[in-house]
Amino acid sequence: MSSSRLGLRLAACLLNISEARRKYIVENVAKAALLERNGQKHPNVSVLNIFSDHEYNRSVITIAGSVDELGDSVLAACLEAFRSIDMEVQDGIHPCLGAVDLIPFYPLCGVGVEECGAVARSLAENLLLRVPGCSVFLFGEADLPEKRPLVQRRKQLGWFTRRDFSALEPDLGVAPARKCGLTGIGASPYVMNCNVTIDSQDLDLGKEIASAIRGSNVNGLKGVQTMAFPHQGKIEIACNVESFEDPEVIETAEGSQYMAYSVLGDQFYYVPPHYIEAQVKKLASDRGVGTIGRALIGFTPQECKNCAEYAIKEGIGEFWKIRGGVFM
Repeated sequence: MSSSRLGLRLAACLLNISEARRKYIVENVAKAALLERNGQKHPNVSVLNIFSDHEYNRSVITIAGSVDELGDSVLAACLEAFRSIDMEVQDGIHPCLGAVDLIPFYPLCGVGVEECGAVARSLAENLLLRVPGCSVFLFGEADLPEKRPLVQRRKQLGWFTRRDFSALEPDLGVAPARKCGLTGIGASPYVMNCNVTIDSQDLDLGKEIASAIRGSNVNGLKGVQTMAFPHQGKIEIACNVESFEDPEVIETAEGSQYMAYSVLGDQFYYVPPHYIEAQVKKLASDRGVGTIGRALIGFTPQECKNCAEYAIKEGIGEFWKIRGGVFM
C-alpha cells in the first residue's frame, strides 16, 4: 500500500552525529527518535538505517516518517546525542564541527521541500531552547531568504579543515560551546551518500579522481560533491549525490547516467551509485589502480520512500535491525 493510500506525507532526515566507536550511544540516539515525550512510540516514524564508520567516528542515522511527527522525533534523537557526545574529546578523521554535525530533511512523498525547510527551522529553534550552548547554521530551504546550499555554507565556515570553534559565527544561537560545537540544519531535495574505495594509499591520487568526477568540474557528474580520505589503509572517494531538476534530462534508461523520481509531481534526477563507481573505476584504472567496491550510506530516494512506507505500514520502528545496520 502506498503512502498516499496510507494518508501519510513522508519525509526523511539523515542525522549525522560525531560518534561511531561507542555503539550503545549511537543506538540510544536512534531509539530516542522513536519515543514521544510521554514515553509512547511515535506511530508514524521509523529508524530505517544506521551507518557507522569507526575510523571516521561518524554515524548517519536515517529517520523517516510523517512530516508532522518527524521534527519532534529528530529533536529527541538530537537531545540524546548532545547529552552523550563531547566535541572537546571527539576524535576522528572525518571533518565535523558539531556533536550533532548535520541535520538535513528531505521530502519523500506528499510534501514539498519548502515544508521540510519549515520543519528544519522549527527544529533549530527548539534545539536552542533545549540545549545550552547549542548553535546552528542553516542551509537550503531553511536558510531564508538566501537558501544557500550546504556545500557553500561548509566552505564559508571552514567545515573541511576547522576544529577550533572560537571564531565561528552561527546563524542562530550564541558562539558555539566547545562541548556541542556547531550544528548544520536545513532541507533540500534528497541527497544520497555513496563512497567508492580505490586500492591505493596515495591521497593526492584520490583527490585527483575526486576532482575529476565533482559536479563543478566541466566534465564531472552533475550534482556530485566529492572528498578523498585515507580510510582503512586505502583511499575512499566520498560522494554526496544531490538530486536536481533539469529540463534537459528528458528520459532515463538502464545504464543511463541519470535516475529519475518524482515528489508532488516534480521530477528530480540523480547520478546512480553504479555509475559513480564505474566512473571512479575507469579513472583509477587509467592511473594503474583498482577499486574495492562501494558503500551506499542508507538508500537511494526511491528505496528510502519504499522502506518508510513498509516500515510504517507494518509498525516497525527499529527497521534498521531488520535491514541490518552497518558498523565498520
